[in-house]
Amino acid sequence: MQRTTTAAAVATLLAAAALGLAPHQAQAAPRTPVAVADASSQVRFHDIPGSGGITLKGNVFTPAGAESGRKYPLIVLPTSWGLPQIEYIAQAKKLADSGYIVVSYTSRGFWLSGGNIEVAGPPDIADVSAVIDWALANSPADADRIGLGGVSYAAGITLLASAHDPRVKAVVAMSGWADLIESIYSGRTQHLQAAAMLGAAGYLTGRPGPELQTLLGNFLGSRLDQEQQMIEWGRKRSASEQVDRINANGAAIMLGNAWGDTIFPPNQYAKFYERLTGPKRLEFRPGDHATAEGTGLLGLPNDTWTNAHRWFDRYLKGERNGIDTEAPVQIKSRSNDGYEGYADWRSVGSGGTEKLALSDSEHLFANVDSGANGGILLLSSALDQFVKVPPIASIPLLPRAFAGVWQSERYDTARRVRGTVKLHTTLTPTKADGTFIAYLYDVGPLGIGKLVSNAPYTFHGKAPGQAFGVDLELFSTAYDVPAGHRLALVVDTVDPLYIEHNPTGAQLTFSSPRTDPSYVSVPLREQ
Repeated sequence: MQRTTTAAAVATLLAAAALGLAPHQAQAAPRTPVAVADASSQVRFHDIPGSGGITLKGNVFTPAGAESGRKYPLIVLPTSWGLPQIEYIAQAKKLADSGYIVVSYTSRGFWLSGGNIEVAGPPDIADVSAVIDWALANSPADADRIGLGGVSYAAGITLLASAHDPRVKAVVAMSGWADLIESIYSGRTQHLQAAAMLGAAGYLTGRPGPELQTLLGNFLGSRLDQEQQMIEWGRKRSASEQVDRINANGAAIMLGNAWGDTIFPPNQYAKFYERLTGPKRLEFRPGDHATAEGTGLLGLPNDTWTNAHRWFDRYLKGERNGIDTEAPVQIKSRSNDGYEGYADWRSVGSGGTEKLALSDSEHLFANVDSGANGGILLLSSALDQFVKVPPIASIPLLPRAFAGVWQSERYDTARRVRGTVKLHTTLTPTKADGTFIAYLYDVGPLGIGKLVSNAPYTFHGKAPGQAFGVDLELFSTAYDVPAGHRLALVVDTVDPLYIEHNPTGAQLTFSSPRTDPSYVSVPLREQ
């Protein structure tokens, strides 16, 4: 064993990755465990048997001075999409220093772990159980105190694993998904940038299997004849489809996400949270995908990781640290730094709803980007998080041939938007297929709109010239509209975040029949 600091170990591993530990080398990697230690906790790097005979590259942190014969609670951390096993080094060390055995491993199909990328398929779920089995056999881990956690891809895997392995007592799922279809195919619209980024990262850092390659091609190629197969594939990888099993197993579930997550929007997490019946906690903060937890992965102070440790301490160690007596829904507005606690998700918009009438008809020509859009994947919401600069648009300058605009009156007092904004309207298309994107803006005195929320909507097989009703939920948020500002709903037909389905020459008319008025319903925080 060579003794050095954890920081040096991380630097060595990063350098090794940079020097070409390519994904195709998985089967040629050495199988001898390597150990690195410091004065506090100890880490060893291992080959861990996964399901189906593959090898997973992992590391194990053990508390300093672990006593012979004593058992310690176990936490298993699969890696995020495209990241190697060193992802959680900083947090794993902190957990080990506080008395946990922590096993992290590179998810199958990525980097030097064996197998193909299965996208949280059955082999990934079986890997979690295999790693637990290995840890119980090869470390002083306690079989009665097992937790799972992780960010993004790992969050999806661990939620599913808690449905299949009753030994799991606690889960912390950060920036993940519970419903894969609602995450990247909401409103029946492909989330282009999200799917393309995940696909590219998979090819660069791993080995997508034939099934995933075919699915990505069909998804990005808009193969509607394969739509139902793609939906069924996603359902098998969604914890929302297995919530009854999760509830039966009784694990304590903590969920964390960002309001502006452009890969896994928050709505689907909130709906899943409401269906859980065991101990549970839901946290939403400003930011984009994994930005709320990112600083914690570097070992810096981080609210999400602090609460993750508290959650494990309460449900794996039995510590009475108060996390289970706090309001279980904790949110932070995009406009200020304070936290707000609620008894449940339904209470977030407990101040009632404000309905904005969409009384004027708007006729749009499709296929042209009006300038209103949801921003850039990973970047725009991160700017909103750190410098409070969300995507903006000049509302008076939006070309009315390509964008429909409705505005409220100026508000005498601030409006604290909390929860899920809902749009109800009547749409008449000139073609059978089409897409529109709805945006809600906070508009200042100079007409500059700051994006509050957005969501896409796609239809297929409609009768041209025949009106139909549309109900669309925008992505959930917490945003304070200052006094003197107004809200504006904007609709257009092109956004770089999404794949649109408007045929050449398509036109859309939004109307408000007297018998079925159109409106936007805005949930507000109780004053």
